[in-house]
Amino acid sequence: MIETTQELDTYLKSLKGDFRAMDLEGDSLHRYQEKISLVQFTDGENHQLIDPLAIDDMQPLKDFLKDGELWMHGADYDIVMMRKDLEVVPPLIWDTQIGARLLGVKKFGYGNLVEHFLGVEISKSSQKADWSKRPLTEKMKEYAINDVLFLKPIVEQTLKGLHEKGRYGWFVESCHWAREKVLERPIAKEDPWRIAGSGKLKPRALAYLRSLWYWRDAQAEEWDRPTFMVCGNKQLLTWVFDLEEGRSVTLPKHFRASRRTAFFTAADEAKNLSDDVLPQRLRGKGRRDKNEVFDARVDAMSKLRDSVAEESDIDASLIISKATIEALAAEEVEASSVLMKWQMELLNIK
Repeated sequence: MIETTQELDTYLKSLKGDFRAMDLEGDSLHRYQEKISLVQFTDGENHQLIDPLAIDDMQPLKDFLKDGELWMHGADYDIVMMRKDLEVVPPLIWDTQIGARLLGVKKFGYGNLVEHFLGVEISKSSQKADWSKRPLTEKMKEYAINDVLFLKPIVEQTLKGLHEKGRYGWFVESCHWAREKVLERPIAKEDPWRIAGSGKLKPRALAYLRSLWYWRDAQAEEWDRPTFMVCGNKQLLTWVFDLEEGRSVTLPKHFRASRRTAFFTAADEAKNLSDDVLPQRLRGKGRRDKNEVFDARVDAMSKLRDSVAEESDIDASLIISKATIEALAAEEVEASSVLMKWQMELLNIK
């Protein structure tokens, strides 16, 4: 385990060849403020665990990432974490999950690919472990290093298949597209309390939801645990409905006195707000006019997509999603803004 800045710098300078791959472990299932808790790195031969919780300065890794090229698996989460914790994302990230899906592999989790390409079964028993705890157990270390141990042979077979099928260009474009789409997301969500299921709530209910959401967030931060350990979104909405209807709320017996007091204080604050300051429903984009022309366009494009997907032996959603089909049929977007070039070529969209 690399635990100092000097060890990290020495390791990164010792890497051989051109292949570089990395994986990250976070502690989102165990802490309020998620952070990178372990880095796994390899050049295909020299596999290493790096401890960002022990290292004072991760600058050697940041310097590499600034101009480097990486292989990862399912890089979406890792890109988010790198941007937040390291404040740098490599300009080139090649994703084995994207490559496998473009080959038509139906089960594309990392463990699935290890078994599919190499015939090896690896344990996933530490998948939900608390990676911020130290020392790591030998079982956790084995799980972690396995996440990069098999990447090079997977990459080699994936690239071989992509070239044989003439889909390497699809892969390059898809990896660039995926990276950019993640980076386009706002770092902080506006009105994070507007959770799924709240869209049709009336203003008073929205006030209760907002107040209770921030109550839960404060409780989770004080406890240093994820918010779902305080209560889930479904339970939050149930309490909102009860409060809106004037029903009494029964809190879990394990809630300590201070948490109960804070809950009812938050509920009373929402109850006592004057009508003119209540939060309002968000205005939607408006209902689509699903006329015969729209339906015909959706049907035609869906049939074409399904036919191309069957012929190519890949998941139809990789070619175009249902939501994108409907947006194009309604003429709400331009194809070039929502589709990659290879997708447009397959669908014969000019």
